[in-house]
Amino acid sequence: MRPVRIGGAAVATVNVGRVRLLGLLVIIAGAIMIVAGGVTWFAVQNQLSDENITVSDDAAAFAGDKVDGPLTAYTEANTIEKHALEATGGKTYAELARDDPKRDTAMTASFLRASLFTSVVAFGIALMAAGLGVVLILIGWALRSMAASPAPAHAPPTVT
Repeated sequence: MRPVRIGGAAVATVNVGRVRLLGLLVIIAGAIMIVAGGVTWFAVQNQLSDENITVSDDAAAFAGDKVDGPLTAYTEANTIEKHALEATGGKTYAELARDDPKRDTAMTASFLRASLFTSVVAFGIALMAAGLGVVLILIGWALRSMAASPAPAHAPPTVT
C-alpha cells in the first residue's frame, strides 16, 4: 500500500499490486475487443462477398465493384431503392395497393436493402468494438504506468 498525497496530506492509500492487476485485466479486455471486432468485420465481409453482389452500373459510386464492405453495401442499398421507386412510380411498398403487381418488386427491394443495411451496421459495430479495444488498452497501460511510478514526494508547506 502506498499513500497518495495531495498538497502534502495523505488522502488515500493505493494498493499498487491491485492497480497493476486491474491495468492488466483492462489491457486483456481491450485485446479481446480488438480481436472480436476484427473477427466480426472479416466474417461479415466474407458472408457479403459470398453473395456475389456487384454494385449497379448506375450507382453514385463504386459502379461495377463487388459488394464486400460497408461503403459498397450502403451504395448498393441506395441504388436498389432508386430502382424500386422507378419501378413502382415513386411509391413505397406501404403506399401500393395490396393487389398491385408492383408490390412484390417493392417488397423484394425492401428486403434486399434491409439486408445490406444490416451488414453496414455490423461493420460499424465491429469497428466500434475494435476502437473501444484500443481505448481499453490505453487505459490499462495508463493504470499500470501510474502504479509503477514512485509516489511523488511533496515538501511540507512553507510559511513565507
